[in-house]
Amino acid sequence: MTNSASTSAGTAAFTHAAGPMNVARFPSLDGRSVFVTGGGSGIGAAMVEAFAAQGARVAFVDVAAEASAELAARIQARGHAAPWWRACDVRDVAALQQAIADAAAALGDFHVLVNNVASDDRHTLESVTTTYYDNRMAINERPAFFAIQAVVPGMKRLGQGAIVNLGSTGWQTKAGEYPCYAIAKSSVNGLTRGLAKGLGAHRIRINTVSPGWVMTDRQVTKWLTPAGEDDIARNQCLPDKLLPEDIARMVLFLASDDGRMCTAQEFTVDAGWV
Repeated sequence: MTNSASTSAGTAAFTHAAGPMNVARFPSLDGRSVFVTGGGSGIGAAMVEAFAAQGARVAFVDVAAEASAELAARIQARGHAAPWWRACDVRDVAALQQAIADAAAALGDFHVLVNNVASDDRHTLESVTTTYYDNRMAINERPAFFAIQAVVPGMKRLGQGAIVNLGSTGWQTKAGEYPCYAIAKSSVNGLTRGLAKGLGAHRIRINTVSPGWVMTDRQVTKWLTPAGEDDIARNQCLPDKLLPEDIARMVLFLASDDGRMCTAQEFTVDAGWV
């Protein structure tokens, strides 16, 4: 499911289980430069598409080159500016920061950074080795810090900025299938709150968006079993399944001038599960 083009001035639409949804357009995002990590598929792709539909100049990195190329072509086919993208393994911090620098050279200093990249592979406490642990942190924790480090000088030059770190409700519901992922994602609020005061002096805002169980292709294929359907029905307050676009809408708000006085906060989008 992807966002459609704007349907009228000030609105855009995507299709939810409940039917077409008319959603906001944020004029302040038009022409702004946005960088998204892990933007080639899933929630990241929904955010890349949503920012492009707002008229933003979007750049992203993802390890999946084929999916990224298809996304860029799809966005351009809809009449939006083709995003800048690069295949990049974010475990390589130097490569990540170089990609950010190269994208900024092409699009201008970034007004917005979305730290989205993550991998929630299942594992047990007993199976974790030091090598596996370090690898999980290198994907789910470390890239956010070093992406922030790379974009902040440009945001200072702009005199403003918005950073959105993607957290998770998984660790908050005490899910036991991915302890290393839970450690990494629980640290996101610490990163957000720990940087908010210093960045705020430069009008750079930083917030966490914590999704619930989002129905990406990966989640549906790997883990949406009949038991999972029962979990959704039992635990969510709202009956509809959570879509990647639902997360993108919150991120757009926080990235825009409409969220100009929001910082150091966690915003949960989970249909009322937590």
